[in-house]
This record gives sequence, structure tokens and C-alpha cells, in this order.
Amino acid sequence: MTVQVNVYQAKTQLSRLLDQVSAGEDVVIARAGRPVARLIAYSGPTSPRQPGAWRGRVQIAEDFDLLPADLQAAFAGDAQ
Repeated sequence: MTVQVNVYQAKTQLSRLLDQVSAGEDVVIARAGRPVARLIAYSGPTSPRQPGAWRGRVQIAEDFDLLPADLQAAFAGDAQ
């Protein structure tokens, strides 16, 4: 469930809003009725990254950076 509050309410009721967020709700903070920010629960970092974990799982084609001539012309503004 999402709750929308204005900036004044967010400033005066921050502790209550944090309790709501901790309970699983999203809080949208609005200025003059227009949403400007979203307050959501913090989910800390997962496990640390392991460099090289995908080694051997991903293969890149030899021609991965080649563009077909018509597409290259389109990028250059020469397309018809």
C-alpha cells in the first residue's frame, strides 16, 4: 500500500512514517500535491561481489561491435 503525504506532514511525522515504512508500506512525499520523493524500506547490501564470478559463463562474439552499413549510415545521418 502506498501513502501520500505532503512535505509538512513528512517533516512533522517522520517517526510515524518510518514505522509505516518498516511495516512494509511505501510513502510518497508530495509538494503541492505533486509527488517528489518516495520513502521505502532500506534493504542493505547483499553479499559482496566476487570478481570473475561469471568467468566462463559469458561469451562475446568476435563481431559484437560491428554495425551493419545501413545502421552505421543512419547514425551518421546518411540514411534514406
